[in-house]
Amino acid sequence: MAKPTILTVDEDTDVLAAVDRDLREHYGREYRLIFMHSCAEALETLEEMRRRAEPVALLVIDQRMPEMPGVRFLEQAMPLHPQARKILLTAYADVDSAIDAINKVDVDHYLTKPWDPAEQFLYPIIDELLDEWRTTVELPFEGIRVVGAMWSPECHEIKDFLARNALPYRWLDIERDDEAKALMASVSVDADQVPILFLPDGGVLIHPKPEEVAERTGLQTQAEQPFYDVIVIGSGPAGLSASVYASADGLRVLLAERHAPGGQAGDSPKIENFLGFPSGISGGELTRRAVIQAKRFGTEILTTQEAINVRVEGDVKIVTLDDNAEVSARIVLIATGAWFRLLDLPAAKKWTGAGVYYGAAHTEAAHCKDHDVVVIGAGNAAAQGMLHVAEFAKSVKVLIRGSEPTWSHYLDVAIRAHPKIELLLGTELAGVRGGQHIQEVTIKSREGGEERDLPCGAVFVFIGQYPQTEFLGDLVAHTESGHILTGLDLVKDGKRPEGWPLDRDPLLLETSVPGIFAAGDVRNGTKHGVAAATGDGNAAVSSFWQYISTV
Repeated sequence: MAKPTILTVDEDTDVLAAVDRDLREHYGREYRLIFMHSCAEALETLEEMRRRAEPVALLVIDQRMPEMPGVRFLEQAMPLHPQARKILLTAYADVDSAIDAINKVDVDHYLTKPWDPAEQFLYPIIDELLDEWRTTVELPFEGIRVVGAMWSPECHEIKDFLARNALPYRWLDIERDDEAKALMASVSVDADQVPILFLPDGGVLIHPKPEEVAERTGLQTQAEQPFYDVIVIGSGPAGLSASVYASADGLRVLLAERHAPGGQAGDSPKIENFLGFPSGISGGELTRRAVIQAKRFGTEILTTQEAINVRVEGDVKIVTLDDNAEVSARIVLIATGAWFRLLDLPAAKKWTGAGVYYGAAHTEAAHCKDHDVVVIGAGNAAAQGMLHVAEFAKSVKVLIRGSEPTWSHYLDVAIRAHPKIELLLGTELAGVRGGQHIQEVTIKSREGGEERDLPCGAVFVFIGQYPQTEFLGDLVAHTESGHILTGLDLVKDGKRPEGWPLDRDPLLLETSVPGIFAAGDVRNGTKHGVAAATGDGNAAVSSFWQYISTV
């Protein structure tokens, strides 16, 4: 395969020479570097590379060019190489142009000139963009190939697992791809045994479980030590945040995750209200960065290991995993988060993972091309999901039970301006029908009860949330809904919780059991969202140190 290309376009000879110098020194070995003065010639070059299927990793484009502004160039270039990352070169006075670029062409970063020193202001930015590009681009490489059927729940599970664990894969549909049929024939496997994974080392996994895929792809599934300072259960934003800060503080941390890092946030196609990312960032990319950061500081991350029990022996907390292995720690943090409630509709259960998806817009949206799609929900997660799905689907009908949605204003503006999205207020799902896949749904007005049928190829569900705390039983105090009580919620009329053994009140995020903490959406009274969960994780680490000083 040809080296991926970094293309720079700037009509200023001095600026182009500076970019040439800095990029060639740092990226010349791994990437093909092209530097051009002419926008027209650059577009012709990109068109030729598209015809040859040559990958373009990064476009570095100057905004102030007489031939055409950089934003206009990117508008013409992106259909040719939609997966390329984009940097706009601007002057200090061009902030408005940069914001316009974010809105019009989803530019990934704008870089003001000059950027000296490059080690501080140029290379870190490009490194992150290229790293992100490598994890998402579809290249003709011999990575993991997944052969399967579009409407198979097992195939959906494996695709979701690979995507959430940042394991690049190529999807091959047995009904559409000749390569898929040839690969399936090569291992003498019937269609009812999909998914089939063809690994880079020549290995083949037939109808595997995520646990088997984790082991064969090098993910850690067993703890290296019997005892840790902290065991974090759940790797959403709260769990990852706590792991990063606790490890950075020198604590030995084990993070146990039953499926894949990221939690509900990992399913988000784009998070736009997180500090420091003015262009937004996908939940998957934010998760990937946090995982790398946690591992860098020494956190052990176990994948496909679900905590099934927690018990306390003196000051030691013992966590039992679903393979019956036990690990112990001084401190346990419950950060298992919350998940979308299931539809209370028998007809929909048949299609779960095969046309009815809870979250999962990031893995299944691309397969909705030319389909009419229904989204159910009125919160931010639903809004982000529908905007992503609308990039691919023929139409998106949004069912909202109430009289108005509750998502953020900036999302509302984008949704109401989108030509493919239609909001159906006071409406709920009444039926799902189809043959091999979903073909039609029935919707019902909540006020008058009128029903009507809509063509539909997929339903994405974002309704309510429930905390994932069943494994705890009654170990810690919780609400009827299962949300864990912490801190001052445990002190009633000046009295500490029953059985509390210490001569102090529970700490901010501490549960009714000393040394067991809760953070994120699993905690009672928390504000839902990535920022709040991340803050909870940071605050939990401060409480860890307070706890350690009192026992």
